[in-house]
Amino acid sequence: MTEKILIIDFGSQYTQLIARRVRENEVYCEIIPYNKIPALTSDIKGIILSGSPASVRDADAPKVDVQKLIDFSPLLGVCYGAQLLSHTFGGSVEKSNLREYGRGSLQIKKADDILLKGLTDNCQVWMSHADSIKDVGSKFEIIAASDSIEVAAFRSKNGTFTNKVYALQFHPEVYHSTEGEKIIKNFLFDVCACSHKWTPASFVEDTVIKLREQIGNEKVILGLSGGVDSSVAALLLEEAIGDNLLCIFVDNGLLRKDEFETVMNKYREMGLNVHGVKAGERFLSELKDVSDPEQKRKIIGRVFIEIFEHEANKHPEVKWLAQGTIYPDVIESVSVKGPSQTIKSHHNVGGLPDVLKLKIVEPLRNLFKDEVRKAGKELGLVPEILFRHPFPGPGLAVRILGDITHEKVRILQEADHIYIENLKKFGLYNSVWQAGAVLTPIKTVGVMGDERTYENVVALRAVDSTDGMTADWSRLPYDFLARTSNEIINQVKGVNRVVYDISSKPPATIEWE
Repeated sequence: MTEKILIIDFGSQYTQLIARRVRENEVYCEIIPYNKIPALTSDIKGIILSGSPASVRDADAPKVDVQKLIDFSPLLGVCYGAQLLSHTFGGSVEKSNLREYGRGSLQIKKADDILLKGLTDNCQVWMSHADSIKDVGSKFEIIAASDSIEVAAFRSKNGTFTNKVYALQFHPEVYHSTEGEKIIKNFLFDVCACSHKWTPASFVEDTVIKLREQIGNEKVILGLSGGVDSSVAALLLEEAIGDNLLCIFVDNGLLRKDEFETVMNKYREMGLNVHGVKAGERFLSELKDVSDPEQKRKIIGRVFIEIFEHEANKHPEVKWLAQGTIYPDVIESVSVKGPSQTIKSHHNVGGLPDVLKLKIVEPLRNLFKDEVRKAGKELGLVPEILFRHPFPGPGLAVRILGDITHEKVRILQEADHIYIENLKKFGLYNSVWQAGAVLTPIKTVGVMGDERTYENVVALRAVDSTDGMTADWSRLPYDFLARTSNEIINQVKGVNRVVYDISSKPPATIEWE
């Protein structure tokens, strides 16, 4: 049984970051909304209460049975979690006279405390709270203050509870808490006695065993995209069930230049049982004269489902549908606030289960994006796919602004190919999280060979990110941009101007549509 840390989410923007910090220490953890806590099981080694935008003083403040949790395992309260502990056990939480947000200096009061072991006195921490703990109550004692608040960290007094309880009124999980990683490590290994067992190798081994038990000798169908998620899912399933896995790779005519043939060859080299479907003409026919980005996405999703259903019906022996769902998708579906407001619909196979009446298997549902890559490396996934940039499900349809034609697809494929190949030639591809070219609906005046031109503008986009939730534009070298712009304009008929997008997410999104 895999040991784990349970993170109870009260709606903080930092909750996923807590999970990432825990997993970086090779300890498995799960995020659970405060109002959906499952039965506590023996594999839980510790519990973390997250922050929250709420106030414990509000009548409808999110609350849990803290005593029950403490009786079960060691507990760490972070920000709102700390305030909830104080409020529950007779302490005092009041509205701050001044909102405490930003950098602070941690002043250690109990140098012998195991949670603060190895910390430098006056190290920087990050505050983000409108309430402050004025009195921790009789069951706790203060172990650290800051330059602005008296209670920065506290712990349960010896013999007060069944298990040790700690609380922090700052966020150790964020980058600005310079020694926060030490605090998390101390909680995991000194307080909770966790071991370093959550590794890519252990994940692969455990998952393959579980897949064999779950699927048995039945057959599975999986839609491949050429991306890392579906490819790693395929390798896990292939390892578990061999030829009982059937993969379908659909060419929607909106892939990158030569991508269908290149990726198909890689899949065959990997020994996957994969069937390719060239359906570009059908997709482009359905998209004729459609400019609205949401309508484009919905058409592509519908046609993909129809094609996938047609292919699946050729194999009535298939009982399972595999999907490349990853952990951020799972968290979002059960979040405290429910699914977030739709910025744009996403092309996935969410409609397939009802259509095909198949059982669902999701080998990656417990992994973050970077963990998927680590598992892929463990499985021997070829570098060309393992380190491939994320690519939108609708493909170039959402990088061609406005209606889609064969000519526009050609122009963008050619420009994008030059851009991506130059990133590789300059050694920049693996340092950028995602890059792609965008064909704008703008034409501008230019001069080529002493003649006036009036042609298309191509925008280049490159961002740095960890998981795509936030992103900053990549500071690509000027000589790279100059060479790429020159080659696109000279080699791609129909383009006479290239621009570079320097917008970050938020407020912009990574894709233009």
